[in-house]
Order: sequence, then C-alpha cells, then structure tokens
Amino acid sequence: MFRTSIIRQATRAAVRPSTSTLTARTSPLTRTRTFTNLTPLHDKVSPDDPKDETRHDKFTTAATVDTGHEGTASRTDDSFRYEHPDDESELPASKPVQGRGRHLRTLASFSLEDKVGVVTGGARGLGLVMSQAMVVSGADVAIVDMNKEEGEKQAAALVEEFKRENPGARDVPKVTAHYADVSSPDSVQHALDEIIAAHGKIDNLVTSAGFTENFPAVEYPYDRVQKLWGVNVDGTWLFATGVARHLMERRQPGSIVMIGSMSGAIVNVPQPQAPYNAAKAAVRHLASSLAVEWAHAGVRVNCISPGYMLTALTKKILDDNPELAEKWISLIPAGKMGRPEDLMGAVTFLLSDASGYMTGSELRVDGGYTCT
Repeated sequence: MFRTSIIRQATRAAVRPSTSTLTARTSPLTRTRTFTNLTPLHDKVSPDDPKDETRHDKFTTAATVDTGHEGTASRTDDSFRYEHPDDESELPASKPVQGRGRHLRTLASFSLEDKVGVVTGGARGLGLVMSQAMVVSGADVAIVDMNKEEGEKQAAALVEEFKRENPGARDVPKVTAHYADVSSPDSVQHALDEIIAAHGKIDNLVTSAGFTENFPAVEYPYDRVQKLWGVNVDGTWLFATGVARHLMERRQPGSIVMIGSMSGAIVNVPQPQAPYNAAKAAVRHLASSLAVEWAHAGVRVNCISPGYMLTALTKKILDDNPELAEKWISLIPAGKMGRPEDLMGAVTFLLSDASGYMTGSELRVDGGYTCT
C-alpha cells in the first residue's frame, strides 16, 4: 500500500502548465477529461535561492485538512449515501446472460458434470451469473437466497436458457431454489439439509450473498453494521463450514469459492464504506486460512475479488448518482467497468479440476484497479 500511495502521489504531482484547469493527455480514441480546482504542484514552490533550505516546505502542506489539493480525488465523500433495502424484493431483478451456453472446444477438466453446486445470493447479480456458469458447465445447482420466490423464478429461467441453447440435450441440469438467512446458523443448516435431500450431495459452494452500504463511519448505525457483517462474513463462514463438514463426512473432495472484493485490499473512493471493506478483507483471509486448515481433506478454498461490476443494482446506484461512473472509471486502468459475465470463466475454473492444485488463492477481476 505504501508503494501504491507513492505512485499515486507522484502521478498527481507531475509538472504541468501553470493553469487552474488541467487537461489530461488523451489518445484520439479517448475523450478529454478536465480536472478543475487543482493547483499545479510546481506553483507551490517559490523560485528561491537554491541555498534556501526551506524552499521545499510547501510540498508538506499538500495534505492540509479540508482544503482543495491534489489528494482530494483519493478521499471519501461523506455526502454519498446508499442504504441497502431491508426487503429483498425491492432490489432490481437480474436476467440470465444470453448466448453463453453454446458448445465450443475446451479442456475437459473445466467440466462440472456430475457435480452439485450451491450458490448463496444466487437469485440476482453476480450470484445468478455464476449459477448460470455452473449450469452451462454441466453442474446441478441449488440457488440460495432470502427471496425464494425470485430464486424459483431464476432457477426456471436458467433451465429454459440451457434448453434453448442446447436443443435436444438429453441431460438437462437440475436447478432448485432454497430460502436461507445466511447470518442465521439454524436457517443455514435447514437450507443445507434441504439441498442434500433434493440433490443427494453437495460438491461445490460459491458464497456470493452480500451487500454494501455507504455511510460515514461516525454516522453508521451500529445495527446496520452488524447486519452487514452478519451477511458478508458470518454467512460466508456458516455456509463454508457447513459444506466442508458435509464433504468431510462423505470423505470426498470439493471446491469452495468465496466472493470477496477488491475492496478487501484497497479503499474505494469517493463512497465511504469502511465496514464493507473490512468485511471483504475478512472474507479474503478466511479463504486463505480455511484453505490451509482443510487441505488435508481435499477441500479447496479460493477467493474471487471482483472490481466494479455493472450489475442491475450498480446500474440503479449510477442512475441515482451519475457522477460516480466517471470517477470510478478514471481509476480503472482498463478504462471500463466489468460485466457480471466476466466472472463466469473465473468461477468455473476455480470450481473445476482445471484448478486442482490451487487453494488459498485470490483471483482479482478488477480491470487492473488494484495494480495502481
């Protein structure tokens, strides 16, 4: 992080023409971005006598609190708020991805045939698309969600999409929907028992249930912090340990993929979300810790850390805060946000035998965000 900070400061401190409006260099294929209210760093240094030992003192005033300077672009903005709805039905619905199930040649080790996978938070967003990736790859899937009605709707849609893209297929994956409050041990165990009764076993798990909110830390209601940690961290723990226990009882290997976030390694700006960032850091290290603990049993545990993904919920947030898109994209080396389907290959790889010697690893799918 120290290296990252130095690189960012050095980039912002690059000498530019003396003007209150700076224009970034762009290629003919990119539009010009304009940054206002920035004071060129060289203007802060008076052309004093080189022997004057105080001539560089103004470099140390760049971080003055609550003043406009080069660092403002890397700070959180307390005015940005987002509160996750308590009623899951208020969340925007997602749709299965089109045209992803046509058969093309690939390694047989990527197949998930004869496997049963569980996806928490599987009724929408990233969870739904990863459920579809598993179905396309041959697995039977159990979708777990707080909104069981939406889960049942999406389970049927995944089967129909599979049939449409694979006409005449003899083996159609079985997709079921199940309710669970992932933060409740009793609810999680009931869901696992129900899934095993319906499918006979569990081989793979993807812990995609989670949510974020945006509040300044000093104003964040503690009950909401507890709820966020309960879903993102406790839910991951409860399902992972429940599935691992089942695999060990069967003396069978398995693969668990925890969905973290680049937020577990960096601090997002401008939206304040300290509890979410901490939760995803916990998920990331939980994957590593359990990977070591369960390696003897053949239970692999890896983590996918997505960057900004254009889910239905993200679209709604951007509709309400249109200025966010440009701020986010300006910090992504790839120059664009990701799409949920960008995770289909990653999750299939980590669940399948293609990654048989990988455990405790983290795949960052973030367009290079965390490289800078």
